[in-house]
Amino acid sequence: MSSFTLMPKAADALPGLQGCREVGIDTEFMRERTFFAELCLLQVAAGEQLLCVDPLLDDEQDSLWQRLSELEWVVHSARQDLEVIYQTAGVLPKTLFDTQVAAALAGHQPQIGYAGLVKLLFGVELPKTHTRANWAKRPLEEKLLKYAAEDVEYLLPARERLAETLDGLGRLDWAIADSKLLLDTSLYTADPTTAIDRLKGARGFRGRRRNAAALLASWRERRAIDRNKPRQWILKDSVLLDIAYKLPKSRTQLKGIEDLPPAVLKRSGDELIELVGQSDRDDGGYRPPAAPDEAQKALLGKMQARVAAVAGELGLTSEVIASKKELSAAVMLGKPDSRVFQSWRKPLIGDELRSMLER
Repeated sequence: MSSFTLMPKAADALPGLQGCREVGIDTEFMRERTFFAELCLLQVAAGEQLLCVDPLLDDEQDSLWQRLSELEWVVHSARQDLEVIYQTAGVLPKTLFDTQVAAALAGHQPQIGYAGLVKLLFGVELPKTHTRANWAKRPLEEKLLKYAAEDVEYLLPARERLAETLDGLGRLDWAIADSKLLLDTSLYTADPTTAIDRLKGARGFRGRRRNAAALLASWRERRAIDRNKPRQWILKDSVLLDIAYKLPKSRTQLKGIEDLPPAVLKRSGDELIELVGQSDRDDGGYRPPAAPDEAQKALLGKMQARVAAVAGELGLTSEVIASKKELSAAVMLGKPDSRVFQSWRKPLIGDELRSMLER
């Protein structure tokens, strides 16, 4: 293992980044008791150095984040790491290379874990003994720091090896393009107005009940953000949906909602009743998603078969080219606007799938 160093101050890591164009990045975070994940440790592979930066011990981190944002980040399964970094520091990298994305395009198992990739590429077994560690506890034990450092030790060599393979296959640009999709800041920005979209149980609601669910979900999202508490700690999904369905008009009726915490009734009862009262308005024409008809099922089947054929020719699994969810959305909504119809997928199969939709 390369030597690793704990940096009590973020600025101490800056000299190790001199001359770097790319760095391996990983994070350790906690989110069980908060809405936003708490960044507890930042691991950076810079050349032969492995740096562990402790964000809980140093408030002066702007210079480090600024420098890191100028570099390419090599990250494995980057979305969660990018989310916690963006919500903590407000930065994303100049460019990104996601080794999980690259591995899938090289023909390896989609969603392969970091330890699995390291074993596959380098024959090295990484321990999994501290996956449930309390990363917010201080001081951090030496064995935890070693474990965390190993999560970035092989990122840069993996990038080199995967890039070489993909370049030989003519797919390096594909990996770069798919990695770039993860730099969309909207992926990491909480928007209370769209909270209803994450409330699966409300999909069958319509009219006033749909409006009530949307208003209640937005209210809960804002409360969760303001208090930095998990949504379910503010109001459970089941309770929120029950309120939206029963449309209580008084505190007495609201009190009859099963599992509604007395503290919520006392503190927010009038507000919840007011939100329910505001639901008596036009629902914007929303209708629950309809089940696909026979023609749509047939079209979806044909599109899936075509994707499977193209993927097979390339030695890839179908989901790497286009997932069933993406194809279903195109068929049901008639809007070919997902990644399947863009970038390198467009000439490969996107144009053909679009023609099938338009027939």
